Amino acid sequence: MTKRTDMTRTSAGYFVSQETGISTDNPVATPQASPPDILRCAYMELVVTDLAASREFYVDVLGLYVTEEDENTLYLRSTEEFIHHNLVLRKGEVAAVAAFSYRVRSPEELDRAVAFYTELGCDVRRNPDGFVKGVGDSVRVVDPLGFPYEFFYQSDHVERMSWRYDLHIPGELVRLDHFNQVTPDVPRAVKYMQDLGFRVTEDIQDEEGTVYAAWMRRKATVHDTAMTGGDGPRMHHVCFATHEKHNILSICDKLGALRRSDSIERGPGRHGVSNAFYLYLRDPDGHRVEVYTQDYYTGDPDNPVITWDVHDNQRRDWWGNPVVPSWYTDASLVLDLDGNPQPVHARTDDSEMAVTIGADGFSYTRADENEGKLGNQL
Repeated sequence: MTKRTDMTRTSAGYFVSQETGISTDNPVATPQASPPDILRCAYMELVVTDLAASREFYVDVLGLYVTEEDENTLYLRSTEEFIHHNLVLRKGEVAAVAAFSYRVRSPEELDRAVAFYTELGCDVRRNPDGFVKGVGDSVRVVDPLGFPYEFFYQSDHVERMSWRYDLHIPGELVRLDHFNQVTPDVPRAVKYMQDLGFRVTEDIQDEEGTVYAAWMRRKATVHDTAMTGGDGPRMHHVCFATHEKHNILSICDKLGALRRSDSIERGPGRHGVSNAFYLYLRDPDGHRVEVYTQDYYTGDPDNPVITWDVHDNQRRDWWGNPVVPSWYTDASLVLDLDGNPQPVHARTDDSEMAVTIGADGFSYTRADENEGKLGNQL
């Protein structure tokens, strides 16, 4: 664990160090096999209970483009995407996540994925024809944390809609940015993801070294996924990026005009972590969707890790606004490869909500003053 004395406190209030010293007493074994070379998060497959209601939310309200659809499945993409889809909505009985899908650098990486996860003793399945339309040879696994991961290279190409200004809406969603996963043991998850080739960009800790969340990336942004401490495995949210803050404000205005403001769970606001402008929505099944813009470049090999104090009121919202409890407690189930919901295991480390919401006397706006805004004392 990196000690505070080995970090540099910045004028903005967070700490910086080199690659995080997060350690775990319960590590996932490091395979001898090389991990697949992951390029980026590429799409999520969601199970929804009412496909028509979900279509209205994601297409009519949020403006994602329909690549293909049938009576049971909807394939959607964002404005800048040229592969077949960024989101698959599949009708089912239980709302859940069927796959967190990553694109890899070459077809050979799929052999590496099979070897890597077979050595870990995971459920590994490969389909040369792909598990969904528009994607070729793919590997799906239940990873050591209980999440359904997919790796693929080949995808059908579709028209990139960036130049179709006649179709753009004020709240245009331009690309898939990241996933966020809920897991009971964040240090264990971080070590496993580092073995998979991810790097930590930011984390939240306390002075005793408890890790509450970590942001991890493959592409050169703040994250492709984050590991949030809580009961899991569950999916916290899937995130689409916009170009500017005004796009997010337009989404809020549209939801208000449609009398759908109850879809807004949190925001709009500015994160401390990631520095991004954000909005959190809930779809008709309760799946959480973030809309996000203006994070920063992380691609240099010596990019410093940012550590936030868990008691800093500005870590989650730079303006110090309170986080609604549902943001900490609610999340989507995830499925195994046979479509069964994975059992949810309780977090035993301290809860971020418990130590930062309520009259705990420890949260702060300025580090030398152990008091926060009245709005945080829920």
